[in-house]
Order: sequence, then structure tokens, then C-alpha cells
Amino acid sequence: MFGDLFEEEYSTVSNNQYGKGKKLKTKALEPPAPREFTNLSGIRNQGGTCYLNSLLQTLHFTPEFREALFSLGPEELGSFEDKDKPDAKVRIIPLQLQRLFAQLLLLDQEAASTTDLTDSFGWTSNEEMRQHDVQELNRILFSALETSLVGTSGHDLINRLYHGTIVNQIVCKECKNVSERQEDFLDLTVAVKNVSGLEDALWNMYVEEEVFDCDNLYHCGTCDRLVKAAKEEKSKPDVNLKDLQSEEEIDHPLMILKAILLEEENNLIPVDQLGQKLLKKIGISWNKKYRKQHGPLRKFLQLHSQIFLLSSDESIVRLLKNGSLQAESDFQRNDQQIFETLPPESPGLNSSISCPHWFDINDSKVQPIREKDIEQQFQGKESAYMLFYRKSQLQRPPEARANPRYGVPCHLLNEMDAANIELQTKRAECDSANNTVELHLHLGPQYHFFNGALHPVVSQTESVWDLTFDKRKTLGDLRQSIFQLLEFWEGDMVLSVAKLVPAGLHIYQTLGGDELTLCETEIADGEDIFVWNGVEVGGVHIQTGIDCEPLLLNVLHLDTSSEGEKCCQVIESPHVFPSNAEVGTVLTALAIPAGVIFINSAGCPGGEGWMAISKEDMRKTFREQGLGNGSSVLIQDSHDDNSLLTKEEKWVTSINEIDWLHVKNLCQVDSEEKQVKISATVNTMVFDIRIKAIKELKLMKELADNSCLRPIDRNGKLLCPVPDSYTLKEAELKMGSSLGLCLGKAPSSCQLFLFFAMGSDVQPGTEMEIIVEETISVRDCLKLMLEKSGVQGDAWHLRKMDWCYEAGEPLCEEDATLKELLICSGDTLLLIEGQLPPPGFLKVPIWWYQLQGPSGHCESHQDQTNCTSSRGGVWRAAFSQGASVNEPAPVSLLYLGDVEISEDAALAELKSQAMTLPPFLEFGVPSPAHLRAWTVERKRPGRLLRTDRQPLREYKLGRRIEICLEPLQKGENLGPQDVLLRTQVRIPGERTYAPALDLVWNAAQGGTAGSLRQRVADFYCLPVEKIEIAKYFPEKFEWLPISSWNQQITKRKKKKKQDYLQGAPYYLKDGDTIGVKNLLVDDNDDFSTIRDDIGKEKQKQRALGRRQSREALHEQSSCILSSAETPARTRAPETSLSIHVGSFR
Repeated sequence: MFGDLFEEEYSTVSNNQYGKGKKLKTKALEPPAPREFTNLSGIRNQGGTCYLNSLLQTLHFTPEFREALFSLGPEELGSFEDKDKPDAKVRIIPLQLQRLFAQLLLLDQEAASTTDLTDSFGWTSNEEMRQHDVQELNRILFSALETSLVGTSGHDLINRLYHGTIVNQIVCKECKNVSERQEDFLDLTVAVKNVSGLEDALWNMYVEEEVFDCDNLYHCGTCDRLVKAAKEEKSKPDVNLKDLQSEEEIDHPLMILKAILLEEENNLIPVDQLGQKLLKKIGISWNKKYRKQHGPLRKFLQLHSQIFLLSSDESIVRLLKNGSLQAESDFQRNDQQIFETLPPESPGLNSSISCPHWFDINDSKVQPIREKDIEQQFQGKESAYMLFYRKSQLQRPPEARANPRYGVPCHLLNEMDAANIELQTKRAECDSANNTVELHLHLGPQYHFFNGALHPVVSQTESVWDLTFDKRKTLGDLRQSIFQLLEFWEGDMVLSVAKLVPAGLHIYQTLGGDELTLCETEIADGEDIFVWNGVEVGGVHIQTGIDCEPLLLNVLHLDTSSEGEKCCQVIESPHVFPSNAEVGTVLTALAIPAGVIFINSAGCPGGEGWMAISKEDMRKTFREQGLGNGSSVLIQDSHDDNSLLTKEEKWVTSINEIDWLHVKNLCQVDSEEKQVKISATVNTMVFDIRIKAIKELKLMKELADNSCLRPIDRNGKLLCPVPDSYTLKEAELKMGSSLGLCLGKAPSSCQLFLFFAMGSDVQPGTEMEIIVEETISVRDCLKLMLEKSGVQGDAWHLRKMDWCYEAGEPLCEEDATLKELLICSGDTLLLIEGQLPPPGFLKVPIWWYQLQGPSGHCESHQDQTNCTSSRGGVWRAAFSQGASVNEPAPVSLLYLGDVEISEDAALAELKSQAMTLPPFLEFGVPSPAHLRAWTVERKRPGRLLRTDRQPLREYKLGRRIEICLEPLQKGENLGPQDVLLRTQVRIPGERTYAPALDLVWNAAQGGTAGSLRQRVADFYCLPVEKIEIAKYFPEKFEWLPISSWNQQITKRKKKKKQDYLQGAPYYLKDGDTIGVKNLLVDDNDDFSTIRDDIGKEKQKQRALGRRQSREALHEQSSCILSSAETPARTRAPETSLSIHVGSFR
């Protein structure tokens, strides 16, 4: 098959052109890999067709389906050659399935392709990249096959192989009359959760009797009245599902108890509740039905210790892991083999190879797998989504055993045989191509050393030879082959790796070790090999290695006239230097006794300028200075008066390093032009750009003394003016930026350009502007801003806007200058109403905390404050119709007034002063100990202030602090590890909660979900396994369940710190709301309330409004910047899975 691939004449030589020697060899498309040792073929995934591959493999391994499809010949289905003829009826889908099955059986390739098949479906590339439901595909494919096979002998293929009938029977308990209704099916849907096997699932779905009694009686047509009846389903005619369970098995207590425990979490339950579950399931208690035969329930569980495990006090029972299998073995089904899956036939498996009977087929890969590994991989994980079963009584004919050609039509056999021959030929050619390299041999005697590198002496044809060589051979074999080719060679032969560089050919590495293969020496395809004696070329000693690699530099210097005088014209000439030579050798090469060297790397932008080399650095090498091929070097004679450098120590080459800026006319003066394009470099002065823009915009010359340039950001906002004395680099302006030409002078170096606004809620574009001296005091700056905004009064102070665009810390030192407070041009100051307290004092707004639960019920200690406002106070609800998205929490805060207090005062003193506020008197709080203090964050209670004796300074509250006070029935003393939680019990049957109760949880005992669940269970006197808890996130209107069971199941995958509730994702802290559900009376999984639904809907509306506002702002800014808005990409509508079939009726 491989021919003379390994014959001795393995090398071919051609005299190729020097330039052609560096062409990349085009790599031929490799043929598909052959089958692996299983001798089974997979199917390639087209991107999202794994569901299709699994279904096709299943149908392929069903001999009855495969051979029934093969039995349809070209006379019925047509042929591929006729598919383009107008009148031909070619049933393309069955033909493509036949060819795919033949490839899976006979074609020697690792994986088959379904491209032709999906093309016959009418699918596009988008459809092949989408995931779909395999059951939906199965029904659509069967329907397409039935439509395609109309009028052929296979018209009933699907109905014959997969059709079944379900018979629904209702039997009257009085007259025994049987009412029947039949339903056809191709597949059965069963629920597999909490069942031990397929038989149990089928029994639950289709066999178990449904009894009509009590309030659900059946109207019998024979009796003509409501009677008791029983409903059951049977499969007809192939499978009698009723045979899967005998009446004795259904009635046996072992199976019933096992089924109850399988439905429980962790398969455990208290024994008392097990008896209650049994009563609920069969309608009769254990003592009445089973005690006489089997004894008490606990004794029955003890006798079956191989299935059930009782706790030490016999109060809790658990189902053992092998209990399910053990119980199955106690009750063998009569017709078990009906649904037992036989080992899949291996049509492509060589009988001489001993392989397991089970295979794991994962798209292209087919691997053997043991049956116990299948059970370990899939058992109990509900991984099997769709199962195909085949009758165990079906027998294959003897001639079909280990014969993959059985039943395949002759035309497909011939096609597969020809394809295998072609594959073998391509693999042989590919193997030969993949194991050969093309080498370019540079012959040393044909080269000479010139201008720092090797160059051909006569012609490129005589200097370079192309050699194709097997890379599995050794370096000694390569040397021997070259000796045989070069009969004129005398003396030693050294082979070295060379590379073509801009300066010429350079030798890097000498190849040694004749016993090494070319693969081991890492010789690549297209490598340049220099053949020489290893010492000299043309009588010149050659330096090798990367250290002395020749560099081609561009040297610039003043031209010399014919009279020997220096001209003003700069000339550029290439020169080659070794990379390990000193930089000073440039002067020697140009015969300049003394001069200055400037370097500028060719890869850097022109704006970087030139850097002079000091005398000490002249001794450094070119590589140490970072110079490479193409770098530029500027030489200036030290005695020359004509300097090439500008006053800014910059130099612009003949290739102008220039870019552009866009300047818009914003002076409110009519002009023919609205925008101009100004050329500039990074060293251009802003003044020059402004004057040039005024000229090109054809504006009045008077604007030269009363205008400035201001950058425009991407939102269209004008930024701080740029001083005229700055260069573009100093002003940090990028090329391509947009500038606005505006009226007014730019601030000088000792002035500040500031934005300012009234209040803390600043809308974009509403800021005012002012230019002040940087030495002005905060007090005088405040007066100027108040005058410009037209506001009178002294009750104002300044705050600097922080990076979150919110009001930051106030500027407390009114006599300090803006420069001392590090205020810079472009900063935004906010004018906030209210005077600042003296130094060392805090002005604290005090709020009354009106607690509400997530359900919306108020839980204040003073109910009258829920609907009426207090005297001297104003209601400010943090949750209202117009609340922002950051303020959705159902919390009501009543503003009481401000307290001015020293930072050294204790928290108890703050509470005492708050109690003296007039609105506070009507609440009737007996003492400060009956108040709980919280900080206010985003109009919600934030951090809990615990210790009354602690000074306020130690809390690090800041000057923007606000405090809310919550009344208590009695005093409390919380420890540093105690977490105060609001717990609310969900009302069964209603989407609301009972009033909140405070619960103190000691997080020092572990801080885990199990610890919190136990604390909540003890608090409400409930079993811990009968509660569910969840944390409420008011900002998102969402509940996050807190469960310790999930952590127990996956504890191998989780780290210990992830159990900590005060970390991600719960971040449990003081004041959080915990919802509690009693599973004894409420088994609903939902924690949400009606308020949550309303809040989420409002959030969606706000998000939609913000998006529309951003789009409008973007459109507006696009108009300002004169840029077209890119249209949003529309999302293609989702399409359902379909297969297009022609009409054959």
C-alpha cells in the first residue's frame, strides 16, 4: 500500500531559483483518519448537531430499520444522478440515509459527515449550529421518511417497526362493564424522577389503576348512574405493561415503603411521618393492613436492615444506597426481558478483535465502555433522555453475524469499495508529504562576505539548491546525501542553520549529532541550510550566532555639496552593522571624527522625537540601545552650526509624521464652514491650531483674542478649555479628536476652569461654568458661584463631585485655597443647601424608622404614624411610585430633624439629643436604651451601631452621615459576632408574610447555612427539616433560598469558605430579611410576593426608559459630532425545527 516510500532513493533534488526557495509549501488537505481499534465509525458534529448524531447512530444500530431502508432500491427511490432533472422524483432523504448507513458500516474513516443529509433536509448553516430536542427531531424525521416513502414498498416502514397502541380501560365496579378507548403511539413519555427503574416509571404512568370513588365517581352508561370504577392503560399488541407488576407486588409493603423514601430528600424520614405517608398513599394505616402479617412498622424495618437503616433511637429511617437494587432483586418481573436492552450489534467490528459489547459513542469518538461504568456514570442522575428498546426475541440470520456487508445494496457496496481505495491512496500520499521537508541548501563556495552579510557570488541559481528529504532520517543521512550530490566537494562539510535577514544571509546555529533525526533537531519545512567548512567563506572568518546578527540601519545626515560644504538637505542611506558592535562605530563608518548621534526606532510614532546618545552610551551595543532592522539613526557633526532639531528638541523627517484634528465652529457666529480638518503633529502648539481653524472657518480676526479650543467628549459635552501654550502631547489630545472653537479666553496657568451645579441630583449638560484663580478661598469661590447662579443667602456649602458622580465630602476649610485642597481644572463642585457645623462637630439628620415587611404590611410600634404625619416632621418614603431603581425597598422613614453633636460624644448622647426633637415626643420612648440606631444608606437602614458608650468618632461615620432610630420593647446588648435578622413566616395559601420578628444569630458558631437553619427552627419550634428559608434582596425584589442540603451533596466540589453566609452569594448582614416557610403546611417553592411582581415590572419599565434616554442622547450627540449612528443589529426570529420534503403522491 505504501509502495516505495521507504526505498533507499528517498531524496530528490532540483536546481531552483533563489527567490523561490522561501515559498511556503502548500499543505494538502489530509484525508479523514481511519477507524480506531473498535472498528466503529462516529459522526462529525457540524457545530450543534450532537442530538442528530445520537439519533442517527441509534437508528443505524437497529438492524431492522437499517436493512428495511437498504431493501429499497434505485428503482423505487431514484438515483443521485437524476436529482437535478426536472421531472425526476428522487427521494433524496432515504437515499442520503442509505449512503450514511453504508459509510458507517463499510467506509474506513473515524467519523462520517452528515452535511449531505442535512442539506437534503433543507437546513442552513444557522440551523446546523442550533441545539434542538432529540425527541422532536425523531418525530419530524419519521414523518419526513413516511412522506418520502409514499408509493414505495417501504411506505409503512415506520408504522411497522415503531407503532404501538395504548388501550384506556374503565371498569365499572358494579356491573363490570368495560369501556375502552385506543390511542396510537410511536414513543412513550415517562417520568423517571424518584423511581428505581424503567419498570417502575412505566407502572406509575401507564399501569397503576386510577380509582374513581368518593367525590370523583364515574358515570356508567350501563348502570346509568354514578358508580365506583377503576381506570387502567394497556399496551397493544406488542407489550402488556400490566405484566410488569403483579397484584402481589403492588400490594407488598416493601415496595410501597421504598417508593415513599425515594420521594424524600436524602431518602430519610422520621418513622412516625413514614406511617402518615403510607396512610396517605394507600388510604389505610399500617396496623390495619400489614400488622397482622408483618408485625409493627419498626420491627418490619429492623427485619429488612439490608434495605432500611434506623437511627440509634429508632426515630428516623433512611433508605440504603443499595436498597433500591436489593428491593428489585426481591421482586423479579415476569416479563423482564421485554424491555431489557440487548448489547448493541457491532456491524463494523472485526470478529478477531476482542472488545466489550458496549460502546460510548460521542460524536466522532467511539470508545469501549464496561457495563459497570455505564451504571456508575448514569445511574441515579436522570441522564438518559430518550431510550430506544429492541425486542430480545428478535434473532439475526447466521449470515449477518460479523458481516457488515449484509443487506447493503450492490451500488453502495461498489461505491464504498471505491471510496476505501481512494482513501488508502490519499493516506499514503499524505503520509509521504507529512514526513518530508523541503530544504534550501546554500553552498558556501558560491558565497562571499560583503557589507556585513553573506551574498551569492555569481548567480542565485548556482548558489541555492532545493532538497526534499525524509525528516525521519538522521542528520548523518542528510550529510551523506549531500556528499553524493556535490561531487566537487572536498574537505570537511559542516551544516548550519541560516536565515535571510534584510542585510543578507546570516548563519545562526551549527547542526551536530549525526545520530539525531531531522525531527529531533527541530528542522522546519523550508529551512535554509548553509553548507561550508565551518570556519571561513571566501577567505573571510565568519562570525555566527544571534549576538552578531547584522542590522540594516537607516542613517540620516546632511548632504555634502561638490565643494565640500554641508547642504540643508537631509539624505538617508542604509548601512549594515553587527548587533554586538558599539554605537560609536557609526561615526567611524561615515568618516566623521566627532559628532552627535540621535536614535529613533522605526516602530515608534513620529511624535516620540529623537534622543541624543551620551558619550557613555556610545560604548553600548546597538542591541543594548534597542535598535533593530529598519531603525533610524541621525548623525550631526559637532562642528556644524546648522542644527536639524527644532527648539522643542524634536525633528520631523521627510516623511511627515502628521495627523488631523476636527475643529467645529461653536462661537455662535455665522460661517460658511461648520467644521474643518486641521493637520498637526503631537508637537504642534494649541495656539497654532486655533489660529489656523479661525482662518479656515473664515471667521473674524477679532476672535483670535477672544476664543479658545475645548475638547468634545463622545457624548457631545464640552470639556475644559486647553491653554494656548500647550502642545497636543502636553494637552493629552489624541489625533482624530474633536475640538470646539468657543468664545472666551482659556484659563491661564494660575487659573482654574470649574463646572458647578445646584444640589446633588445633577443631570448631564446642566452644569454651569466659571473661571477662578487657583489661590481663591473656598468662601469666596462659593460667593462667586452663588452670584452667577442668582441664588441669595448664606446657608450653602460646597462639595466636590466624586468619581461616582455623587456629592462627596464637603469643603470644610472655608479659608483654604482651591489649590491647597487639590482642586483642578475640569472638576465639578456642587452647591448644597445648609451650613456646615463647626470643626469637630457633626450635623446629623435624624429619621424615625418605620419597619415594613416584603408583603407590604406596616409593622410600626406606633400605628398612627402609618397614615398621618407628625408635627414638625415631613414624610419621606423610600419606596413610592416614583422611587428610583436604587430605592425599591419597602421602608418608610420619617424625618424628625437635625442634631448637631460633637464627634467625641457617645452614641447614647446622640440618642438622648434626638429624643429632645419636637416630633419625637409623641412616640413615648422611655429611654435611649429602648432605641436601636442605624446609619441611613440610600434611604434605607444600613449599618447597625451597636455600643451606646462608643464615641461617634470611632464609628468613622463621615460628614454625610444620617441616622435612623428604631424603637425597642426592651433594651438589647448585641455582641460583635451577633447578626440581627428580620424573620417573617410566610402565610400558607397567600403571597404575603406575617409581621417581622427580630432574631439574633451568633455567627461565631460557624456562620453556615446549617447553623442559621437550626437557629430559625429553634426560634419557631419547628423541625429543621420542615422549614425552608430565603434571604430577601429588596433592590432586585428577589429571594435567594438558603439550603444546607445542596452543600452536603456537592461538598467535594465546594471549598469550605463558600459555606460562609456572610460571604458570596448571600452577604448576610444586620437588618436582612429572612423569609421562613413551614413545610408542614406550605410546600410551595415560591417565596415572592405581589409587591415583588410589581417592583420587577417597574424595574423593567425604568430600564426601558433609561435605554430610550441613552439612545436619544446618543442620537443627539451624534448630531453634534456629525457622525452617523450605526443601526442596531436586529435579532433574527427563532425558528422551529423542520425538514423539507418533496411531494411523492
